[in-house]
Amino acid sequence: MGKASRAVCIAPPLLLTFASLICFLVIALAQVSAGGHSTSLQRDLYFFKVDTSRMLLSSQSLLDTLPDGIVGTQVPDAHQIVEKSQNIKDFYAVGLFGYCEVTHCSDWKLPFSFDPVAVWKLENTSVQANLGDRFTKGINIYRKMVESTHYVFIAMLALNVLECIAGILAVKGRLYSLCTTIIAFLQTMLAITTAVVAMITYIMLKGVFESVLRPYNVEGSLGLSLFSVLWFGVACSIASSFFWSWSVCFCSGK
Repeated sequence: MGKASRAVCIAPPLLLTFASLICFLVIALAQVSAGGHSTSLQRDLYFFKVDTSRMLLSSQSLLDTLPDGIVGTQVPDAHQIVEKSQNIKDFYAVGLFGYCEVTHCSDWKLPFSFDPVAVWKLENTSVQANLGDRFTKGINIYRKMVESTHYVFIAMLALNVLECIAGILAVKGRLYSLCTTIIAFLQTMLAITTAVVAMITYIMLKGVFESVLRPYNVEGSLGLSLFSVLWFGVACSIASSFFWSWSVCFCSGK
């Protein structure tokens, strides 16, 4: 009866630990697809979405969006830009380690950051120059923040797996529960950090797109579904930490 009561005692935190692990694996694999083909689920699960379905990238729009002091003759590659823009997809769903467009998903990459100029193959064109320092600085800040988030997320995920293993062993006694509790608290702190930094990062990225790319009729939006998965995982981590600490004090299994 002792081991049975001990198993019942650790069941709630163990289930919560596995639930948080599933949530964080969804975050990590949201934009991963066999063969690189995107599915409807991957197109719906994202932190940030770029809507380019109504993008205005014509010769006239390039002239209309030129900064003050630059004349139309300084856009010699306008027709080349318009030709390249034909390959731009209707939308790009951006996750933590990759992105998906209408039919294709990028490779899983660490570190990963979404650079629209590179993805749209507009490097070294007048469009890149016209976007200016504000866009370049915004993308660089986003890149640094999201790369930092990657490493915190990987460390948190590793602790989550370790917590699952330690949690299974916790059926043996309260000393194992103590070890699991320590791991759980560390994992929870990293999970909260990941969620907060991710929200700040993608809200900032949305602001960059809205302020700089609005003249081209490009819109950015946050993905409530994937953020909900992220915060549900964080909630499960917080709850599991509480129940693991409770299992240290009670349910000795004797």
